[in-house]
Amino acid sequence: MKRRQFWALVAPSVVVMFGFMLVPLYQTLRWSFESVNYGEAGTFIGLTNYRAALGDARLGRAVLFTVGLTVVASAFCIVFGYVLAALVNKLGRARPLVLGILLISYVSPQVVGAVAFSWLFDSNFGGIVDYLLNAVSGGAFGNPLWFTSTWPNRLIIVANVVWFMLPFAMLMILAGLQGVSEETLEAAEIDGASPLQRHLYVIIPSIRGVLGFVVLILTMDVIRVFDSLIPLAPQSLTNGNESLMVYIYRVAFSEASRNLGLGSAISVLTIILILILLFPSIRNIVKEARA
Repeated sequence: MKRRQFWALVAPSVVVMFGFMLVPLYQTLRWSFESVNYGEAGTFIGLTNYRAALGDARLGRAVLFTVGLTVVASAFCIVFGYVLAALVNKLGRARPLVLGILLISYVSPQVVGAVAFSWLFDSNFGGIVDYLLNAVSGGAFGNPLWFTSTWPNRLIIVANVVWFMLPFAMLMILAGLQGVSEETLEAAEIDGASPLQRHLYVIIPSIRGVLGFVVLILTMDVIRVFDSLIPLAPQSLTNGNESLMVYIYRVAFSEASRNLGLGSAISVLTIILILILLFPSIRNIVKEARA
């Protein structure tokens, strides 16, 4: 490809990235060192916003909740996504139909899906989960406070994130499974490997690059969870289920003392946290690409 053609193709992407990513990122970094009132130029105050953010116990709780949610939800998505992908990979003509059904939750707008998901646990809309569990347990399950009590609320948040992200993990892993060599699998079967051993020692090592990519995307998406918490965790500020994105939004835009500078400082700290969490995945993907 000639250099002129290369730049003709790349230039639009560079302009879009500069406009929609680098400029807001620069502005956020700048405001993090300023006291900012809406509609006025900011005043430089050094590291005051960062000291305020790091001294706020609410930030620690939000980080703990967000990282815990990311680890648990990603682990569930990887394990169940792999199992689902292995099952779907065995299907014949029914595969497109099953894939279409499984992808419904992923293509639904996240906030719409979360509202519909909340109705499963809300007694005002039938609360079918409580009904079924009480039917099975003979009424011993009771009526948990799904939206206000800390751990029941965390349970439905994890379930919703897994429900939303599982199709993506399944689809990516399915693509990886279809690239595994049939000859290698047949050789392992002839050598006497059981189905479980073929998965553990042949298939999973063959698609570890795909699994690393899935972990990378899941980590980024779950850390940024925001929309679904609006209907699912209305009491997140008091029950400790406030995510980093919700915390930033409230500090910068929603609370009475709207503080754009402090919100920007928390955003910069969140970016650093995301880079730290993504470092192992990025390093493995780079190693895989060089191998």
